[in-house]
Amino acid sequence: MPPHCDSLDGPVVTAARQALEGGDVDQVLPYVPEEGEPEVREAFSLTVKARTFGRDAQEVADRWFFETVVRVHRAREGAPFTGLKPAGLDVGPVIPAAERALDAGSADELAVALCGIIREQVEERHGRAMALKEHAAEGVAAARAFVEASLGLQVWAHHVYKQAIAVPHASTRRS
Repeated sequence: MPPHCDSLDGPVVTAARQALEGGDVDQVLPYVPEEGEPEVREAFSLTVKARTFGRDAQEVADRWFFETVVRVHRAREGAPFTGLKPAGLDVGPVIPAAERALDAGSADELAVALCGIIREQVEERHGRAMALKEHAAEGVAAARAFVEASLGLQVWAHHVYKQAIAVPHASTRRS
């Protein structure tokens, strides 16, 4: 998964920033599991206190709070916390399309983006296999290359299918 939940402009840090600005920890709690809530509440309380000691203290405390929230969030996913990533990272076309779909209340743009990506991949993988098929009779090495490409297409298609029909579950989400 592209780094998004652990970036400074990702949804987790954005919610943490809003919680601090609004003085309401509940704004960030949906991003952490229930068992992580006490740690986040304590970090929030300490951060709010530290912010009263000037701009430098606020900056350090805010950063620590963001790191805490992201670490607890990532633990829910079974993913390691490797530090906060800078804002503005390229997360590809799908995450922004998914965010816009949620904002707009329509999945049309996201569906078009995903279908386009899948179509491109199908055509590329199929085209490669078909090009190798033309030479498959030229010996074992050529036949092996064709078999590898055609099985690769089939396995890839099966994985895409399994992902597409998979029921979302909290333990498999990645941000």
